[in-house]
Amino acid sequence: MNSPSQPLPTFDEVLLCTPQTTEEQVGLFLRRCLIPCSRGEKIYTMLYADELSYDVSCRAEKLFQHLQHYSSTYRLVILCNCEREHSYIPSVFSQYKVHMIPQRPLVEIQRYLQHHYRVTQSSSSAASVFKDNMCVGIVSSKRAGVGK
Repeated sequence: MNSPSQPLPTFDEVLLCTPQTTEEQVGLFLRRCLIPCSRGEKIYTMLYADELSYDVSCRAEKLFQHLQHYSSTYRLVILCNCEREHSYIPSVFSQYKVHMIPQRPLVEIQRYLQHHYRVTQSSSSAASVFKDNMCVGIVSSKRAGVGK
């Protein structure tokens, strides 16, 4: 995010974890990250790794220990909810823990995201629904089930 020309992460660089995330999904992600190939300078990110089930977390740790011997130059970020820091994955990787505070002002982050998510051509797309021709948006309500 140092400049607007830097791209957003691609689909293969991010794994959004849920309690339903499978061992196979985590394994494929870790292999992409840890096995050397022509992957360039990608930064791989596991989001909400604390949400993984205990079994999947144990197997992920074993696979990580096995695969990290193939490369010493991998770039992996594991993001967890600080309220769940005692779950398996945050505990296992606690020696590498860094409490993170965004280094850029919110306005700068928003500008960067707007640069990448704005639909530039005028067409009849869903982007016309969102403010400033954005192709993504957040719809929320304080009341559940009101037709969002």
